Amino acid sequence: MQRVTLGTSEVTVSAVSLGTMTFGNQTGMADAHGQMDMAVGAGITFLDTAEMYPVNPVLRETVGRTEEFIGAWLAERGGRDKVEIATKVAGPSDKVRHDGYDGRIIHQTIDASLKRLHTDYIDLYQLHWPVRGSYAFRQNWHYDPRKQDRQKTLDHMADVLEALADAVKAGKVRAFGLSNESAWGTTRWIDTASRVGGPRVAAIQNEYSLMCRLYDTDMAEVAVNEGVTLLAYSPLAAGLLTGKYREGDEPDGSRAFVDKAHGGTGDLGGRRTRRAVEIVGAYHALARELGLDPIHMAIAFTRQRPFACVPIIGATSRSQLDHLLKGIDLVLTDEALKRIDRLHHENPMPY
Repeated sequence: MQRVTLGTSEVTVSAVSLGTMTFGNQTGMADAHGQMDMAVGAGITFLDTAEMYPVNPVLRETVGRTEEFIGAWLAERGGRDKVEIATKVAGPSDKVRHDGYDGRIIHQTIDASLKRLHTDYIDLYQLHWPVRGSYAFRQNWHYDPRKQDRQKTLDHMADVLEALADAVKAGKVRAFGLSNESAWGTTRWIDTASRVGGPRVAAIQNEYSLMCRLYDTDMAEVAVNEGVTLLAYSPLAAGLLTGKYREGDEPDGSRAFVDKAHGGTGDLGGRRTRRAVEIVGAYHALARELGLDPIHMAIAFTRQRPFACVPIIGATSRSQLDHLLKGIDLVLTDEALKRIDRLHHENPMPY
């Protein structure tokens, strides 16, 4: 497994990350520990989590459980220095904290995550989504930034970065990252860090896949010029690209199935549209023509972008993870990449 340095930081991680957001909900303790064992055995040492996990659904009573699962695994297996852990503080939420985070809250949430994770440091600490608002999570269709207060936002950034600087100095955090952020927000975090002496943005965790390529333009330019690594979440479009939801299917235990069981819509956070299902068929047809597994093709695509990108792969079971790992070293040919780009041009973002 190749190693990647996160931005301009000193933190190096595996070129693929294991996502853990189902641990404690769809994935039980034994299976979660088994997945982490499998990942490490395959050279994947980078674990991604968040204080609010597990998700789908997010429940107040389960907030923090995923970190506890990882902490129990670390306590049992040891070898903290052999893995890298990224976690996140939640933005405004009725399930975690209505006001999100500020400098005071950051001090508290870091300590809480350290306790749940059974560790004394976090390799990458991220802001899960901006307090001022975001166009992530399909909010791009009705995004309206006019209510934002620029000075209030900059003051908030300074406050948070000063708290993070304290955490870095204390050895609790090694690097700082964003999530679900915009180009403007990313550059302002970088500028503000320079002004107040806070940690520089090393990575940004935004959604990115064959079917969600908002990152390709402004964010890619920021990332290349400012030295920021993308951690691509939902590289399989919340499971759509596996093909398991074609023909209206909802397999037992799937994300859509579990969401509906808890009163949700099962629309995969707005991703499950008519066009999306059709486009999945087109990508599967292309994979067949290229002689590739469509899941392996989708993951390999994220690793061959013109900007630094680490895909976050996740599975609800060890059998699913085993399939992902079998194609983890796939490198797409130039012709395959050209075919993918042509298909994307003909079938732009469907959600």
